[in-house]
Amino acid sequence: MIFVVLGALLVLLIVAPQWWVRRTLRRHADERADFPGTGGELARHLLDRAGLSDVKVEVTPDGDHYDGAARAVRLTSPVHDGRSVTAVAVATHEVGHALQHAEGMPIFHWRTRLARVGMVIEKVGSVILLLTPLLGVMTRAPVVVFFEIGIGLALLGSRVVVHLVTLPVELDASFRRALPLIRDEGYLPPADVPAAESVLKAAAWTYVAAALISLIDVTRWIRVLR
Repeated sequence: MIFVVLGALLVLLIVAPQWWVRRTLRRHADERADFPGTGGELARHLLDRAGLSDVKVEVTPDGDHYDGAARAVRLTSPVHDGRSVTAVAVATHEVGHALQHAEGMPIFHWRTRLARVGMVIEKVGSVILLLTPLLGVMTRAPVVVFFEIGIGLALLGSRVVVHLVTLPVELDASFRRALPLIRDEGYLPPADVPAAESVLKAAAWTYVAAALISLIDVTRWIRVLR
């Protein structure tokens, strides 16, 4: 019974941030005729002002992000073409990642390397766990099976580490870079700054939820293999 309750609480911890993030982004996504430009135009302006004219601003269907390998700030259509608090906050946040990259922020580069390695490690871990029952039958050695399970779970758990490293990178992009630009340099009216801060907080919470989802994946494998 206690495991059921704990499982329900963990699911709630995941669902609640995701629901709040979507609600916050939608709440502040209304178009504003008084804004002088779109999110894409603001991103371009901020990059040029920082001397990063070589960094592209592109439209993408794959979620707002900064691609360090391609040197591109990629924004979804509502953000790139929108004139809203959400568009301004998200665009400025992604520019914050470009600034991290340009400044050589150590944890940004660690996060990028870990994300690349983590994708490979996760796939290897999943294969190991799927092959564990077969190896157990073939070897008939419990020690080998336990060793395989330990390796597989450790590999899957690496995804949690990637998300935990990502969180401070996101917080820095939101609150050390984007928020001061929005608040102190007049890219939003003062009355809209609290709404932009809410959007930036919501962006950070997405990685908390992602880390919890990764943790659930690991515990799911543990239950399957018991």
